[in-house]
Amino acid sequence: MKLKRLGRTGLKVSEICLGTMTFGTQADEETAFAIMNKAADAGVNFIDTADVYPVPPSPETSGRTEEIVGRWMKGRRDDFILATKCRGRMGPNPWDQGLSRKHIHRTVEESLRRLQTDHIDLYQAHHADPDTPIEETLRAFDDLVRSGKVRYVGCSNFQAWQLAKALWTSDRHGLHRFETVQPRYNLLFRQIEDELLPLVQEEILGVMAYNPMAGGFLTGKYHKGERPESESRFGYFQGRMKTYHDRYWQESQFDAVERLQAFFEPRGKQLSQVAVAWVLQRPEVTCAILGASKPEQLDGTLPAVDLTLDEEELQACDDAWFSLPRPRDPAIALR
Repeated sequence: MKLKRLGRTGLKVSEICLGTMTFGTQADEETAFAIMNKAADAGVNFIDTADVYPVPPSPETSGRTEEIVGRWMKGRRDDFILATKCRGRMGPNPWDQGLSRKHIHRTVEESLRRLQTDHIDLYQAHHADPDTPIEETLRAFDDLVRSGKVRYVGCSNFQAWQLAKALWTSDRHGLHRFETVQPRYNLLFRQIEDELLPLVQEEILGVMAYNPMAGGFLTGKYHKGERPESESRFGYFQGRMKTYHDRYWQESQFDAVERLQAFFEPRGKQLSQVAVAWVLQRPEVTCAILGASKPEQLDGTLPAVDLTLDEEELQACDDAWFSLPRPRDPAIALR
């Protein structure tokens, strides 16, 4: 497992970051512990969670994932880089969500309690908040860094213009800036290459790519006309949360996966490992976030760190991407 510098910070993190959004629903605590043990044994030292996890979020379950991670990490906190996020709804009041100073200062205390730690290595804005001035958000984050409760701050799901505005605001007011960005990125979703990745490369931000296997779609186990298994990501979210179906459950995506499988199978390479290796091979990417609902799922993805794609294979990946239709609405493209 390679270690990479996280942006311009002094942190060295594993090139695989363990995502935890299944902990507490798809994966019970015993299973979650087994997943974290397997990842740690493989050299993963970077764990990412969020206050609203598990997904799909609900008032009844929000915070459960952080509690599980906190119990597992007790006694070995110094062995891991811990990241969490804030922004989502955490209570019934209108101010119990967003990136206001009030909400940030409340949620960080709750996350620290659930995680059973006195500091968070990377505290991230989960999504942009159009109702709160970015200066207010950054000043609240700056307070947390200066107090020692947070080491660094980052953002997730920000568009390039939103990140650029945040970086400019930090620079203008002398505030701690976002040091990382967490975008969706995979063989079937590469829109961030147009503006976001050039920006982070210029500004030296760490890139934590989530959804590298498109929620399991890039395993090749899904087929047109078939219903997904109930325990799979697509089966579990069907009827609960349409996000994954809206993103990938389309004929053109199925066709692209079939072409990729037809190309890589004769070469003896699993598509799931190819998908992760492709993300890791991108020069802007610091780490790929891998999640699991069963520990054995990591056996099929962690070996990707030892896989290198040659020029012909990279071209096949490009061909799959360029074969996909482009959404007319930019907002849809970035969901």
